[in-house]
Amino acid sequence: MPQTVCSGTMFTTPSGFSPHLACAEPVEEEEEEAPQESPGPAACLTDGPPFTSASLETLIQNLVPTADYYPEKAYVFTLLLSARLFIPPSELLSRVCELCIKQQQLDQSPLDTVKVRKFGPKILQLLREWTETFPSDFRDEKMVGHLKDIIRRIAPCDEAYWKTLNQMLQKLNQRLALMSQGEESFFKVSLNASSISDKLVAFKTKPPPIQKDILSICNDPYTLAQQLTHVELEHLSHIGPEEFVQAFVQKDPLDGTQQPSFSEQKKTSNLEAYVRWFNRLCYLVATEICMPAKKKQRATVIEFFIDVARECFNIGNFNSLMAIISGMNMTPVSRLKKTWSKTKTAKYFILEHQMDPTGNFYNYRTALRGAAHRSQTANSNREKIVIPFFSLLIKDIYFLNEGCANRLPNGHVNFEKFMELARQVGEFMTWKQVECPFEEDRAILLYLHTAPIFSEDGLYLASYESESPENQVEKDRWKALRSNVLAKT
Repeated sequence: MPQTVCSGTMFTTPSGFSPHLACAEPVEEEEEEAPQESPGPAACLTDGPPFTSASLETLIQNLVPTADYYPEKAYVFTLLLSARLFIPPSELLSRVCELCIKQQQLDQSPLDTVKVRKFGPKILQLLREWTETFPSDFRDEKMVGHLKDIIRRIAPCDEAYWKTLNQMLQKLNQRLALMSQGEESFFKVSLNASSISDKLVAFKTKPPPIQKDILSICNDPYTLAQQLTHVELEHLSHIGPEEFVQAFVQKDPLDGTQQPSFSEQKKTSNLEAYVRWFNRLCYLVATEICMPAKKKQRATVIEFFIDVARECFNIGNFNSLMAIISGMNMTPVSRLKKTWSKTKTAKYFILEHQMDPTGNFYNYRTALRGAAHRSQTANSNREKIVIPFFSLLIKDIYFLNEGCANRLPNGHVNFEKFMELARQVGEFMTWKQVECPFEEDRAILLYLHTAPIFSEDGLYLASYESESPENQVEKDRWKALRSNVLAKT
């Protein structure tokens, strides 16, 4: 069924993260084995057993490079991703820069040229990873100010640092501009689609409808599956890793501070746009099925979408696959018994089995692992495509967040939780970087984004017009819907 952005009441069962992370208690039991805090990077992940917990100060200390030390890339990603649950990115970068200044004595004159020249490339590497992985953080002018300040301090030892910074900022600005264009285009598409959705004729008439249908635009299931994959990958390309955690920014129980809400910062816009796309595809499938006046035509459309769903499965596009199945499972479609009796459903039941929610979507997760393995060993972009069922991914992350405390009773950050979060988000980030290997068909893409769709009431009305109500409840609803439409017209 159509999805909503995750909330506390959206899900009922926990999802597939590591069993030992189901709550904070097991982490507490291992607390004695965790490394003690130290003033330098000696306690880093690379120097001993992985953290299960540590104070935020220790975690930040281990993020700071020195002349002879640089944190593992996985550690950098994990902390940059999760630290925003406790402090804003600008404060994190400020603390990193302060520690760099103190450790490298960058506030003294003259500078230790040999030492700074060893340190310079490492701090630039950290800043490059930050700007490339979390570019939206640098929409905040404070972030850019911190970049320039730290480079200003080390530049006397090597003027090439300014050139490197300028190149970094140029790439960052290009990336931010592309992100803004993408967000604006998605917003316009959403407005356009919603504004025409109510213009569909409420009562189906015998003459051929003026509105085009999907089969008149594309009658090849594989081609439509390819174009759906284009849409999916385009949406994924605009979703940053921070969007997965920003929704969970909340009051820190230790210091009582309230971080800016995610909605206020408008940092879930891409994630929310992707959920809206899933819902639109569900309703588009249901609309296309309910629109034709004859059951033979409706059966043809159902069989077409079954074939499209199968091609999506073969490609590795599980999000479109689930949207299509959800659209066909909507009550206005599923109640069309005469139509379904004319449909060849063997392939549909196989696909439905693959996406069966039983056992926490066990069949789907098995198929996803297979697609992920294929992607890792692939020689072409075609084989690298992995588009997960997005709402289930959000559900997994939601339950990881809800099932594990951010902090332990001793005040330490539950770093084990955030390593698992980074693993899940990092896997998604790898999948979304794949370039779509299929040629675009602008006519099909335009139709997918802008074709009118029925509202829920419109779907029920079209369904009742296609096959008459079977019981009194349906008859009463049909009567009420007809009355409402006549009142509006």
